[in-house]
Amino acid sequence: MDDRIEQLFEEYQRKRDTLAETQRQMSAISATASSPRREVTITVGQNGVLTDVQFTNSAYRRMSPTDLSAAILSTYTDAKEDAMRQAADILAPLLPDGVDASALVRGKAGPDAFLPAEPRLATSVREILMRGPHS
Repeated sequence: MDDRIEQLFEEYQRKRDTLAETQRQMSAISATASSPRREVTITVGQNGVLTDVQFTNSAYRRMSPTDLSAAILSTYTDAKEDAMRQAADILAPLLPDGVDASALVRGKAGPDAFLPAEPRLATSVREILMRGPHS
């Protein structure tokens, strides 16, 4: 019995350590993207939060406001997608089989990703439940 309790505590500590490492990795996420002609470089952190914008040459001065805005938004999207991919890569090994880590980090995984509308029961268990308690 004491061995089993010790094993449970060790398993608990391993899970805590894994969670702490996952949190550290998630908070360290950073992604940088540059526009195709290198007018702008965007860096984002965890969850795609903008952390830096650099105009890497003077070419942006010759751009129309519309073109500059489009370059910034497109570059931001590229950096954010890279950050989301990093987050999904970190979380994927921790998730149950069949859970799409990419959908999860993008907020697109509904409740069915974790708990299906119908519980998955072995056929024999389902049959017993359908017969009722007095069968």
